[in-house]
Amino acid sequence: MTPPGPEHDLLAGGRLLSAVDDHTLAAWLAVRAGTLLLDIRAQGGREGDRQSNDLLLRLLAMARPDDAVLSEESADDLARLGRERVWIVDPLDGTREYGEPPRTDWAVHVALAIRGRPAVGAVALPAAARVLHTGAPPVLPPSGQGPIRLTVSRSRPPACVEHLVRHLDAQLVPMGSAGAKAMAVVRGEADVYAHSGGQYEWDSCAPVAVAAAAGLHVSRLDGSPLLYNQPSPYLPDVLICHPAFADRVLDVLRDS
Repeated sequence: MTPPGPEHDLLAGGRLLSAVDDHTLAAWLAVRAGTLLLDIRAQGGREGDRQSNDLLLRLLAMARPDDAVLSEESADDLARLGRERVWIVDPLDGTREYGEPPRTDWAVHVALAIRGRPAVGAVALPAAARVLHTGAPPVLPPSGQGPIRLTVSRSRPPACVEHLVRHLDAQLVPMGSAGAKAMAVVRGEADVYAHSGGQYEWDSCAPVAVAAAAGLHVSRLDGSPLLYNQPSPYLPDVLICHPAFADRVLDVLRDS
């Protein structure tokens, strides 16, 4: 898993971090945090959350000192509401899967919302040695000819899944973290990721940014836009799907 751009420049005491573009920075940060998480995986999820968060906050403070940060693992500073640029991060998405080596379905999310829109994003899948980001959006694979593949939590399927399966005759693809499920759609391993069980902005901002850059449909389950840096970071539902299936999926969801 190699960060984009010359790593020795990015690591030069933080002096050049401010010179790289936002897309490169997001991808590099996600990879750096992912590498740390692989190194300390034996210490468990709680320590992984803490150390990854500390690293991301420290590097963001060096690279973008004037931007605000919203992180799952830090107290919410509502001063972010007065900023146009807010980094939204999940230092370890899929703590349960991280704590079950050698599972690979966990992630690191680094995103930048500008005026509430997910403008920049990177999702690292460290155990799979992959990072997908908006600086080099993945090529959208063609839609499959078989049953619609619906990626779903392996332990906590959301309420909308049963309805989608019944009306679309969908095939379930169980998987761990939100980031891993969303990137399965980006990579063509699934066609639809629909979640209705309650999430927060850090669960979806980076995956949504990457998916949108790749040409996928992204929205709330009712088709409305996904907005970030809101007073409450609670953002309970998300739909990421291949555009070939978006109208069918939305029609089914609206009838539920």
